[in-house]
Formats: sequence, C-alpha cells, structure tokens
Amino acid sequence: MTVRFGLLGAGRIGKVHAKAVSGDANAKLVAVADAFPAAADAIASAYGCEVRTIEAIEAAKDIDAVVICTPTDTHADLIERFARAGKAIFCEKPVDLDVARVKACIKVVDEVKGKLMVGFNRRFDPHFMAVKKAIDEGRIGDVEMVTITSRDPGAPPVDYIKRSGGIFRDMTIHDFDMARFLLGEEPVAVTATAAVLVDKAIGEAGDYDSVSVILQTASGKQAIISNSRRATYGYDQRIEIHGSKGLVSAENQRPFSIEVANGEGYTRPPLHDFFMTRYTEAYANEIASFIAAIEKGTTITPSGTDGLAALKLADAALQSVKEGKLVKVD
Repeated sequence: MTVRFGLLGAGRIGKVHAKAVSGDANAKLVAVADAFPAAADAIASAYGCEVRTIEAIEAAKDIDAVVICTPTDTHADLIERFARAGKAIFCEKPVDLDVARVKACIKVVDEVKGKLMVGFNRRFDPHFMAVKKAIDEGRIGDVEMVTITSRDPGAPPVDYIKRSGGIFRDMTIHDFDMARFLLGEEPVAVTATAAVLVDKAIGEAGDYDSVSVILQTASGKQAIISNSRRATYGYDQRIEIHGSKGLVSAENQRPFSIEVANGEGYTRPPLHDFFMTRYTEAYANEIASFIAAIEKGTTITPSGTDGLAALKLADAALQSVKEGKLVKVD
C-alpha cells in the first residue's frame, strides 16, 4: 500500500516533512498547499507534486493523509476539517496553545474515529530510541531520574517569540514529551524557574529565554530539564537516565564523528547547528511510523492526548514561574 499525502504548509518545517514523505518507499507526496504560491511551487518542483488549495486537498479522493505544517493557530481547525474528511492526520506540535481548545479538537477526532499523530519527533531519534530500548530491556533497572538538556544555538526573532506561546509551550514542550516518554509515569507536580539572560527584547515581549524545570511523578521519580535560547557551541541535545541498576545516556551528535589529537590537544568537529540537521533521521522515522500505523491499523503515537499532556505540563511550568511555587498537574 502506498499512502498518498497532501502537505499543508511549505515553510521551513514543511520542507523537512516533504523530504521525509518523498523519501519513504511506502508514501507519495501528491499535493502541497501554502498561502505563499512561491513556497508551494518550490516544493512541487522539487518533489514532482501538484499545487492545490486546502479545500481541494480536503475533497481529494487521491489523498489518504495530510501533514499539517501551517501556523499554530490554524492547527486545531484543520485537524477537525480533515478528520471529518476521512484523512489520516499528522500535525506538527502543538495542536493549539489553549488546553480547552485541544480537548475540543481531540473530541472531534474521537467522534469521527479519526487518526491523529502529533509531531514530537525526538521520540524517533535513533539515539534516544536506543536509550528507551535499554530502559525497556531493564538494563538500568527501575528509572529514578531523567535529565534532559536542550539548548538552541540562538534565539528566534522576537516577532516569532510573540506568537509562539512562550518558551514552555514552544521549546520545552518537546522535553516535556520526552520526559513522559522516558519516565514511564505521568508527572503530577511541576516546579520551574525562568529568566531573561540572552536577549532583553525577549523579556519585553513577555517571554523567557533561560528556564529550568523539575517534574515529579506520584512514586517520586524526577525529570530535570534545562533549556536555553543560546548555546554558542551548537545545538545542545543530551539526555541521561539514572536507574536502580545503572545509567544510560545519549551524547550530543556531530555531523562527523571524528577526533583529532596533536600538539594542541584533542579536538572534535562542532555540533549540529540546528534541528533540521540534528534530527533528520528522527523526522524520517516518525513519518515512517505514521505510515506503518495507517497501513496496519495500529495505534498512532504520539497521539493528540500526548500533545495535550505536554501542553498541560507547559501551562503548569509557567504557573510555577509566576507564582514561585510547586504546581500540581491535573
């Protein structure tokens, strides 16, 4: 079976998913839609698909699934439309910035028995998957503490910051999902601190650029998350899981895994410069997982419920910062 795709949104992340879909032997990119014709034309030219309107893709009989890469404030409406149209849906995170709106959207998907996957790509990174496999095989015993370091090389434009929903909903949300994925239990309490250390314009826009979070589960397991909008040495992505019998970790990745030793010491190449190169395999793997679930009729994960859970943690973290105390999670 070949799953036929429509791509909604031809921006930066749309290009990433166009490449992932087109590179999968079990998929075909049929059409792309974007508010900017030049962006849609570029993807159509690169991958041999058609440029269509969203309405045409919604009604198309030659499209089985869609990838939603449009602005966040359009996600929930598009999910509902395409669920009702009978298309399987892959949507970039988040479903929405408002918990109530996400719940309403998931309800619609459930009512029409739709298929929805939310794009938490880091679950599909080969290195992080190997860490999860080691946990599942019991090689480090019971998970006790998870440490996640996630730092961007540089801050996005302030215009983006203003519409992003804030660092917890935009950046840390990936780490909230990864913490849930690795802990094996749901966090029930959040403590967070935040500061503006990178760019005062981010603070003037009502956001933060440097945050630390502690998640706690009912049994006492902990996840510690460190985020910064600035890492002068590259895209810093590390995880470490401490268990009752040992530890498993995933180090930073580089475009080339070499080390040079000479009179000046030991040197290695710099880290990847951002998510588009660091997580290339993860994006391909998550699309492959989505396709396999459609073909086999198996459960799709991460689901809309996973997206909702991560958003609740983001809201709790922001509340913790504002109130200066531990916040219980619903």
